[in-house]
Amino acid sequence: MNLSDFDFALPEELIAQNPLERRDSSRLMSVNREAGGIKDCRFTDICDLLTPQDVLVINNTQVFPARLHCTTVSGARVEIFLMEEIDGLVWKVLARPAKRLKEGSVICFADNLEAVVLGHEQNGSVVLEFRCVGDFNTIINEIGEMPLPHYIKREGQQTSLDRERYQTIYAKERGAIAAPTAGLHFTPEVLENLRQKGVSIAEVTLHVGYGTFAPVRSDDISEHRVLGERCEITEETARTVNLAKAEGRRVIAVGTTSVRTLESFAENGELRAGRGMADVTITPGHKFQIVDGILTNFHLPKSSLLLLVSAFAGHELIMSAYAHAVSERYRFFSYGDCMLIV
Repeated sequence: MNLSDFDFALPEELIAQNPLERRDSSRLMSVNREAGGIKDCRFTDICDLLTPQDVLVINNTQVFPARLHCTTVSGARVEIFLMEEIDGLVWKVLARPAKRLKEGSVICFADNLEAVVLGHEQNGSVVLEFRCVGDFNTIINEIGEMPLPHYIKREGQQTSLDRERYQTIYAKERGAIAAPTAGLHFTPEVLENLRQKGVSIAEVTLHVGYGTFAPVRSDDISEHRVLGERCEITEETARTVNLAKAEGRRVIAVGTTSVRTLESFAENGELRAGRGMADVTITPGHKFQIVDGILTNFHLPKSSLLLLVSAFAGHELIMSAYAHAVSERYRFFSYGDCMLIV
């Protein structure tokens, strides 16, 4: 299949710019891949759509404020996006405009934080070595902005609402540069209702990195590779998931990041515990070993995430679901609505 097969027309006004007042008031599209059925629901209906035998797998990564602003020695302003920690205070970053960062120069972020430009890489990233007075993470929390996607427009600085709402309520493991957005809909009440029903909730950690939202650059999707991302699966989660699989119960992954984590650590139909890199690229033709259902937001046209959900549900069904979402004016992307595919 070609990348052009995963394109669709999306009116700009359907791209959600702000979260709803309540997390769980979003819409949910229920998609049955066996029957090919599509049903319009509310997110709170998830308690009826899941069964007491299901295992719900959530990604507990925590987004940190990875977007910074600095000043060069010439006084030019540059936006920095922290992308990957290489070693301690040495980071790989994206810079806009990168050409203003000269190798060996010093750039200033605040009175207690500066960095030396170590060099530029072929992929366009820049390597910085930070120098700080005090704890680096504390300083970043104080001066950084949440790394909202480019399609969410903000006039001036972000609001405190983004700090709260571009984060799941169960986030606890710091390290993501983008939110696992399917989890943004959950409230304590919804999670408690699911537990009361008997749904088991298991946690994985995948620190969302550049690989998740990097554009697909080849029209032949078989040539696309998603960059690895740091992740961890505990022994407890592996036991919970493997028991469910052995008993024929469903494993429902919350978000494509949970899907990628589970499928990366699958061996012969079982989930292994461990820490490492989620490095599987999921495109149509992938044989799923662990995941029986996916809760996911609506994704960008021609994106690796759209390829992943199409691999799970089938290209025709997913494109029909997206056409229905546009027709029924669902809200798209990070702060938008979601679908449950079972």
